[in-house]
Amino acid sequence: MNDNPAFGAGLQPFMGIPSFMRLPASRNLKDIDVAILGVPFDSGTSYRTGTRFGPRKIREASLMIWGHNPTLNVTPLKKLQAVDYGDVSVIPTSIEHTMTAIANTAAEIIQTGAKLITLGGDHSIALPLLRAHAKKHGPVSLIHIDAHIDTWESEFEAVPYSHGTPFRYALQEGLIRKDEYMQIGIRGPLSSEHDYADAKKLGARTVTIHEVMEKGVKEILKEIHQRMKGPTYVTVDIDSADPAFAPGTGTPEVGGLTSYQLLQLIRGLHGLNLIGFDLVEVSPPFDHGDITAILAANLAFEYLSLLAIQ
Repeated sequence: MNDNPAFGAGLQPFMGIPSFMRLPASRNLKDIDVAILGVPFDSGTSYRTGTRFGPRKIREASLMIWGHNPTLNVTPLKKLQAVDYGDVSVIPTSIEHTMTAIANTAAEIIQTGAKLITLGGDHSIALPLLRAHAKKHGPVSLIHIDAHIDTWESEFEAVPYSHGTPFRYALQEGLIRKDEYMQIGIRGPLSSEHDYADAKKLGARTVTIHEVMEKGVKEILKEIHQRMKGPTYVTVDIDSADPAFAPGTGTPEVGGLTSYQLLQLIRGLHGLNLIGFDLVEVSPPFDHGDITAILAANLAFEYLSLLAIQ
């Protein structure tokens, strides 16, 4: 018989079963520090679909991550017990039922004490994830890295929820701590001249891409650390990256962050009380050479590394 394991970091990237970083695929959370959860849902998108295939492709791209993070000087899977929890059972034709399933599954995981890293899926999934985390921790501090503000009231007539609305409802539901919500990397044409002002009224601190480029990532990180006082949730839309670095997304916007700047932003969160993370909007049908999925997998790895040293 062949004794090669189905999982394990020692396998070559082209071998074995593609769970995230070769983690055991398990729903046993006893003594588990971190769970990876996929949400293959894209019915909240307003333009190009395909992000339902994001979790699978990110897992596949993660097989190239050897395990040691030289920048943060940690091998996270030597410090943490982690599993790939699999995917939420989504219902493509019902965003409301899917949001309930996401919130319930996330709550089941984090109530055990495990930290949750979620792979989307479109950005509508952030609302039920925030509901689940706020249920355990109370209102959270929120770091939102994105090209879009996602605080619109509605993108479709008579339908409140989409990938452009999650943070409006999170703010209105009291899931986010006052003055502790930053949107970073915002850019592109808007539907209204009042969109930024409306986001500010709701409680968002909008950091446009112009401000990031003028001040530099280090200055933005200083403000993040000054503002984030509570348990901190991080949500990353891959379209925060310039399409040159992440073409595989549904609503690309030119003039974005570089891959390195995104890595800097995530690494720079060290020292915060990090409680949860999601990475969304990877759409493999629009990707080239899997470069979007590779970036996404590495950003999740950087966050995993932070959990190992916090």
